[in-house]
Amino acid sequence: MAENMKAYSQFLPIEVGVVYGGGKMASQTNLLKKGVDVLVATPGRLLEHLNLRNVNLSQVKYLVLDEADRMLDMGFLADIEKLTIAVKQNHQTMMFSATYSNKVKSLANQLLTTPKTVGTEKQNSTSGKVKQSVYWVSEARKRELLSELIGVNNWQQVLVFAGTKESANVLATELKLDGIKAALCHGDKSQGSRNKALADFSEGKVRVLVATDVAARGLDIDNLAYVVNFHLPFLAEDYVHRVGRTGRAGKSGTAISLVSPKDERFLENIEALIGRKFERIIVPGYELKKDEAFEHQQMSDKRSSKNRYRASQEKNQALEKKMLEARSNNKKYNAKIKKKR
Repeated sequence: MAENMKAYSQFLPIEVGVVYGGGKMASQTNLLKKGVDVLVATPGRLLEHLNLRNVNLSQVKYLVLDEADRMLDMGFLADIEKLTIAVKQNHQTMMFSATYSNKVKSLANQLLTTPKTVGTEKQNSTSGKVKQSVYWVSEARKRELLSELIGVNNWQQVLVFAGTKESANVLATELKLDGIKAALCHGDKSQGSRNKALADFSEGKVRVLVATDVAARGLDIDNLAYVVNFHLPFLAEDYVHRVGRTGRAGKSGTAISLVSPKDERFLENIEALIGRKFERIIVPGYELKKDEAFEHQQMSDKRSSKNRYRASQEKNQALEKKMLEARSNNKKYNAKIKKKR
């Protein structure tokens, strides 16, 4: 973000600085002592500098919270509240996010005065420029199918999202054994290591970048053609952010999800969020085994039965509510009649 702002303001008398965890404190302190017009920072590191009195936020006129929902999910609410207190003078606060959850609404009402909502697209939607597909495959054969899709289709730049740091490590190793150059980007890697992995990926030195959701926000890779969900995200909103790494700036892109029976409930949550039902594509040779298909059918029947029970329960609750309202109205009516008499 800081690099983009420097590029946009190169002909303006504006100083842009950046501070984040993993960077050298000494150089960041020198930067802050000199003063900047625009400061891009992560909440934790900015608070460190604030506590060390390396920075004074009392003159801030505009406070921008980018990816506000992710900050809340990662537990930064207390840090955000401390920073807003440090910004003493009257200022404008702006919150940006591709998804707008109830948590963000609550934070907006808490921090902002008479907030206004400005939207460029329907909430929690994915770009129409991105072709989205779901491949139905057993969990054990996901890596095999991924390698085949990359090799047969000659994909050259593929961002793959794994569910955990451990699974990302295993996947990157297995892709390398298949002859596919891969790099890693997740929270256990140092900032320098992540920057190098991203640079190698952007320059085409590696074919695949395996990442966790730490990379889903803020990643901006020119002409990224393919995003693969090796594991579906726990939060449906994160799917929107992952898919949003491709098809940017009006360009087209492709997003593929490898879905096994155990991912089905996550897929249903995603379909409900974005208002779309996906066709399950089965690649010949990757059909589910009989025991896996039977297990999936049992899980589907169980969910269906649960949904029917829930629907029946909700219907009964609605009827009971109507009856209580009717009784209440009758009591009020009878009370009025008695009063008139």
